[in-house]
Amino acid sequence: MPRPSHRGKILAEGLKVVHERGFAGASVRDIVQAAGVPQGSFTNHFASKEAFGLEVLELYFANTRDILRDTLRNDALPPLKRLGDYIDWSISRLCVNQTRNGCLLGNFALEASDHSDAIRHRVVEIFAELQQSFEYCLASAAKAGELPADFDCNDVAGFIVASLQGSILLAKAQRSPQPVVRFKHLLFSKILR
Repeated sequence: MPRPSHRGKILAEGLKVVHERGFAGASVRDIVQAAGVPQGSFTNHFASKEAFGLEVLELYFANTRDILRDTLRNDALPPLKRLGDYIDWSISRLCVNQTRNGCLLGNFALEASDHSDAIRHRVVEIFAELQQSFEYCLASAAKAGELPADFDCNDVAGFIVASLQGSILLAKAQRSPQPVVRFKHLLFSKILR
């Protein structure tokens, strides 16, 4: 009889540990303790902590993709409402832990990019996918007449990704969602006109 796999449990609980403590701050021992599995289970399922980190990124972004589908890429809703809904979701996710954890993507970009090219490349790809979703939403807004027809959707989408990540980083440091709230206000009152 084969032994049960602890892979999913290690990933789910490991994601929480890494998001709370950071990639470098989360030891393999911390991860397996949180999952309630023997330490050998980690090496049975992951060739390295870097390989585990890449899978944690995928798990985290899979959840984000669901939100992208329901907000930025949801053609049943007015485009600028979708954009506002995505930012509101970002604020509510931040507030779950009093903004202490920030965004795992931004955390990995800051912390792991210097130590792992594989993680750095994957984070860049994920940010590009986020930018494409913002661009899709903005292009829909231009097509619907919510924005000027010649609106620079690509540049503004890049600005949104960078500014949202920056405001989330500040929110984490300040232990307040206010920087993201301010970003949303300025985005809608000054840029998306």
